[in-house]
Amino acid sequence: MFSDREAPLYEIKANLFKGLAHPARIRILEILADSPTQSAPVSELLEGTGLEASHLSQHLATLRRHRVVRSVRTASTVTYSLAHPKIAELLAIARTFLLDSLADTREQLEAASALPAVGIVGAAATHDGAAR
Repeated sequence: MFSDREAPLYEIKANLFKGLAHPARIRILEILADSPTQSAPVSELLEGTGLEASHLSQHLATLRRHRVVRSVRTASTVTYSLAHPKIAELLAIARTFLLDSLADTREQLEAASALPAVGIVGAAATHDGAAR
C-alpha cells in the first residue's frame, strides 16, 4: 500500500481528520476561523457552541492533541487559536464541498419529482390501495 517511510506521514494526516471528525469540533473551529485574530476565549466558545463546559473541554483537548488548535492562559482566561491559518481555508473548502453536494441532492430531488407518476393516476389511494 505505502512504504514504511510514508506510513507515519499518512498517520499524521489521518489524525488531523480524526481531530475534525465531530460536528462540535467543526463548529469550534468555525468560530475561531471567523474571529479576526482566529482566536477566542473559552467563554466565547461556550456561547457560540452551546456546549456544556465539560464537553467543550473534551473537544478542545482532542483538537489540541491533534495539533489543530493552541491555547494560551492569561490570568484566569484561556484563549484558543487555530494552530495554522490554513485550517480556516480547509473549513472553507469543506463548506464549498457541502454546498455543492446539497445542490446535487436538490437537483436529484427535482429530477425525481419530474418523473412520470407510478400506480393509480388521477385518483387518491387509501392505505390499502383502494381508490376513494
